[in-house]
Amino acid sequence: MRFLGNLIWLIFGGVLGAIAWTLAGLLLCITVIGIPFGVQCFKIAGLVLWPFGREVVIGNFGVGGLIMNILWLLLFGWELAIGHLVIGVLFCITVIGIPFGLQHFKFAQLSLVPFGAVVR
Repeated sequence: MRFLGNLIWLIFGGVLGAIAWTLAGLLLCITVIGIPFGVQCFKIAGLVLWPFGREVVIGNFGVGGLIMNILWLLLFGWELAIGHLVIGVLFCITVIGIPFGLQHFKFAQLSLVPFGAVVR
């Protein structure tokens, strides 16, 4: 089921989403200050490319991670989380879309606090 879900995901937007996150990461890595944010975009791109069978574990991020998560949340995170929550709810309206909606809930969790999160 994981392979089939990932294959359907790739065909209907997973590749485009991963490309968009990778481009955002590259743009953020242009400046030295943006490199940590760019690395988190690459983490999210990997999850967006192949989400089924993977989980997000929010770990210990320390003081530096807390500060970076607060900056991320203020600059990018809350918009991304709301967007993924809305898309997830729309997918969950139909029975066929529930697995895809659950993936968007996973993206919403990661988009809130990417620093210290581990994707397994």
